Amino acid sequence: MELFKYMEQDEYEQVVFCQDKDSGLKAIIAIHDTTLGPALGGTRMWTYASEEDAVIDALRLSKGMTYKNAAAGLNLGGGKTVIIGDPKKDKNEAMLRAFGRYIQGLNGRYITAEDVGTTVEDMDTIYQETNYVTGISQAFGSSGNPSPATAYGVYRGMKAAAKEAFGTDNLEGRVVAVQGVGNVAYHLCRHLHEEGAQLVVTDIDQDAVQRAVDDFEAKAVDPNDIYDVDCDIYAPCALGASVNDDTISRLSASVIAGSANNQLAESRHGDILYEKGIVYAPDYVINAGGVINVADELYGYNRERAMKKIETIYDKIAKVFEISKRDDIPTNVAADRMAEERISSIHHARSTFLQNEHHVISRR
Repeated sequence: MELFKYMEQDEYEQVVFCQDKDSGLKAIIAIHDTTLGPALGGTRMWTYASEEDAVIDALRLSKGMTYKNAAAGLNLGGGKTVIIGDPKKDKNEAMLRAFGRYIQGLNGRYITAEDVGTTVEDMDTIYQETNYVTGISQAFGSSGNPSPATAYGVYRGMKAAAKEAFGTDNLEGRVVAVQGVGNVAYHLCRHLHEEGAQLVVTDIDQDAVQRAVDDFEAKAVDPNDIYDVDCDIYAPCALGASVNDDTISRLSASVIAGSANNQLAESRHGDILYEKGIVYAPDYVINAGGVINVADELYGYNRERAMKKIETIYDKIAKVFEISKRDDIPTNVAADRMAEERISSIHHARSTFLQNEHHVISRR
């Protein structure tokens, strides 16, 4: 691939290739943008079909983190790491510690965290070599399991979306169809149940479904039937791309708000939702509670402070709707614009400051 051409296209700042022959480490650290602060993004370990695929994934994911961190109001840029290999077979202590030394060598430009194929224990190992890592064990001052934090953010964002669609953010009596009831969605269901919402749930894991039925009086449906439920809110909390050409025509919901990543199969599906008047809470804005939570570790973790910051997801989602109406654009495009406007404003302010400094110095 023409790497520099690819980087120039979306203004990536840096790509670092890391290898350690003895441990088998082959890692790519992609730093997209550090206008707002150091790049924060997780380390993914995956068996890529080719090295080019790994590079493209690192670049794509790092850009996504720039937008997520900016939209969340964090003073952090976007970065991501991919390690090429099978996490079940190839991962070892020497590999992770070698990787930690590479992170340390970046001197704070990049901060890592857990992602697909890596664990809290892996972050603890990396922590032996660098302080630039979040999501470590609570014994080291970490925030612990991020699922409750992510769920609370989704709950707050869902209330903001309900206010936009129904004129009130009160969810009592609202029917919420929840696709997937894993760790995040379970905690989301608890918040919804406590407010008096009626839950319809589905998951391929029947034990997870039964737990939601028992604990929250939820109604269970087959995974294929969740799109046909007569509901007020559809909450995609499983795999991505559940909002697509097939499902949009089946959904009766006025609101789409959930924890899943990449909920729209394609960007054009945001256009369709906008045209149909369905209120969509963009995924990377509403599910940012987890990254907000781990980012607080950089200041010495304080749960109360982190949860107050997560509460502001309500305001961030409301601002997305405001931009959508202001510019007459779908909410997924409005979310990007919100992030871009914040980055641009900081970049402009910094450039102006530097120009003024240069002018003062030159006059001396």
